[in-house]
Amino acid sequence: MSLQKQVMEQMKTAMKAKDAVALESLRAIKSAILLAQTSGKGGELSEDDEVKLVQKLVKQRKDSAAIFTEQGREDLAAPELAQVAIIEQFLPEQLSEEEIEKVVVQTIDAIGAEGMKDMGKVMGMVSKELAGQADGKTISTIVKNKLS
Repeated sequence: MSLQKQVMEQMKTAMKAKDAVALESLRAIKSAILLAQTSGKGGELSEDDEVKLVQKLVKQRKDSAAIFTEQGREDLAAPELAQVAIIEQFLPEQLSEEEIEKVVVQTIDAIGAEGMKDMGKVMGMVSKELAGQADGKTISTIVKNKLS
């Protein structure tokens, strides 16, 4: 089932349950899908495009929540984090840091990376391999630790 169909089904459920947070989150996903479909290529989105789109929405909300928390506005951070929990349901299962670390080490060994000068190569390969399964920030931190 495509992401758009899943979102529409969940929207119906959220409307019946009168779940405002879920409804707002699902409408954001639907809006992003429609925007992506109408801009540029048009037509259906590939599965990779759908995952990237959902990851972008999650990242935006996490960043907003972090800013609100920094400024002592927990009242604004809480709804953002609630939306993150709902939107993340549409992402593939996330890998643990240990699993990410294994992939990073394998990639470093495979390309013979030595030091920070090879970080771009390692990041590119690992990001492609773990697309949708790991946050870029987490991957970056692990790669930096292993290369330094």
